[in-house]
Amino acid sequence: MKPIWRSLNVSLDQLNENGANTMAAFLGMEFTEIGPDYLRMMMPVNERTRQPYGLLHGGASVALAETVGSVASALIIDPEKQFCVGLDINANHVRGIKEGYVHAIARPLHLGGTTHVWDIKICDEHNKLICISRLTVAIRDIK
Repeated sequence: MKPIWRSLNVSLDQLNENGANTMAAFLGMEFTEIGPDYLRMMMPVNERTRQPYGLLHGGASVALAETVGSVASALIIDPEKQFCVGLDINANHVRGIKEGYVHAIARPLHLGGTTHVWDIKICDEHNKLICISRLTVAIRDIK
């Protein structure tokens, strides 16, 4: 399979460094794998990501989904000519989790000139589905 990425010269360390001092860093998100057509991150389920009932907060899941999908789009565009921003996101929370880590994997559904649409599955450490999300990213030209 031919990789979808603009360049293969990006490392996981670079991606994680770019997220320093952001919500992703505060929530403990970390990029863990770049495949030919997917990007993967993980996030802990802890006091920063739980809601009052002790379960992973849905908003934390959505933040994870938007982060992995938005960065995936950024790896496809030419940053000297374009920028990308989230346009729409939805999420279905199908299972609760109280501890451990969740893993998000973003795969493209559509890679157009003005929009990208990502399918993002968030699973626990046993590969049980926690959340399914779809993210639409707008691609804009720098003027």
